[in-house]
Amino acid sequence: MMKTSPIIIITGRSGSGKSTAMAALEDAGFYCVDNMPVMLLPQFLALSLSREAAGLSLVMDLRERGFLSAYPSVLDRLQRQGYRFEIIFLEADEETLLRRYSQTRRQHPLSGDGGLVDAVRAEAEMLKPLRKNATRVIDTSRCSVHELRAMILEIAQTYVEPAPMRINIISFGFKFGPPREADLVFDVRFLPNPHFDEALRPMDGEADKIREYILNPEKSRLFLAKLFALLDYSIPLYKQEGKAYLTIAVGCTGGRHRSVAVARALYEHITQPDPQSGFQVEIHHRDIFQD
Repeated sequence: MMKTSPIIIITGRSGSGKSTAMAALEDAGFYCVDNMPVMLLPQFLALSLSREAAGLSLVMDLRERGFLSAYPSVLDRLQRQGYRFEIIFLEADEETLLRRYSQTRRQHPLSGDGGLVDAVRAEAEMLKPLRKNATRVIDTSRCSVHELRAMILEIAQTYVEPAPMRINIISFGFKFGPPREADLVFDVRFLPNPHFDEALRPMDGEADKIREYILNPEKSRLFLAKLFALLDYSIPLYKQEGKAYLTIAVGCTGGRHRSVAVARALYEHITQPDPQSGFQVEIHHRDIFQD
């Protein structure tokens, strides 16, 4: 690990959102490790990690019993060697933590005979010195998962360029079932169907004649204009929300003609420099060769 690479340690109170923070940093291109034993950190930093990683993110907390006693000396020694750390401390009020544990039914790392309330209060007391030494303290009591994710991504962007949102466009046939991974599904079975023209039937939606047949009628052009406008508006909002992947599925009956032509039109529109830019876009015709 290069000493100039950013190293972010996520820590704080149990139930405060550390897993969400780690997932956000992973989407930002960081190499992430959960529950890293602090005594192993020097050896881990000596490893040659992927050059493609934007940095390193480590979740460290009271799940490791020796964390609080060991981290000051370990981090101090590494800092003297030239490593630089940012410590993000996540916390939430007692009522919020109790509610989250009630909803998830997970066991608190300090749970014992005293019950959950005692464990939450004991942890807060034990973490006071770490909280004081943190680079940033984030109270997640009133944060949704999406809001916390957005805050962490904003921090990550101070170190690295934001990763482009990946947009996957899939054409499919409804008779084979819609893609399970789809975020948005558009049914285009109302468009002109070349299947009923014997001369056009053997072709697929990538052929110029098929695209002209499907997309040139007025109702098709009006539909595409409205669909493009919807996506021009909504895709930046998905990105703003911190979404790393967006899957747009376009379906017709068999997945060979209409859905393929519309999916290709969407791909060409989104990959234009204007109005959409900065996205990594892929297209896949799932059922184009199905019978």
